[in-house]
Amino acid sequence: MAETIILIAVVLLIVWAVFHTVKKSRKGGGCCGEHETAEKKTKVSDRNKSHYPYKLEMNIGGMTCENCSRRVENALNELDGVWAVVDIGSHKATVRTKSVPDEKELRNAVMNAGYVVTDIINK
Repeated sequence: MAETIILIAVVLLIVWAVFHTVKKSRKGGGCCGEHETAEKKTKVSDRNKSHYPYKLEMNIGGMTCENCSRRVENALNELDGVWAVVDIGSHKATVRTKSVPDEKELRNAVMNAGYVVTDIINK
C-alpha cells in the first residue's frame, strides 16, 4: 500500500514538472517574463561589421536570464546605427556603432529597459 502511494506521488510530481516546463517554454519564463510571451528579438538589418568602426563593451547589472539579455539587446539594437550582442553568461553587451558612440544614450537605453550599466570599455 505504501509503495502504491509513493508511486502515485512520483507520477504526479513528474506530470506537474512536465506541465510547468511546457508552460515556461511557451510563455517565456525566468525572472522577468514568467507569465508573458517571450519578447521577439530586434534584428539589425545591417550586419556588416566593416560598417561599424566603433566597438565597446558594456558590463550590465541586473540581468539574470535570457529574457533579461534579450530586453537589453533589443533596447540597444533599436538605437540608430547600433548593433549589440548581449551575453548573459558574462553579463556583457558587445556594442558596435556606425558613429562615435554616445555613452549617455547607450546607458539610458539600458536603464529604460530596467537594467544598469556598471562599466563601459572602449575597444
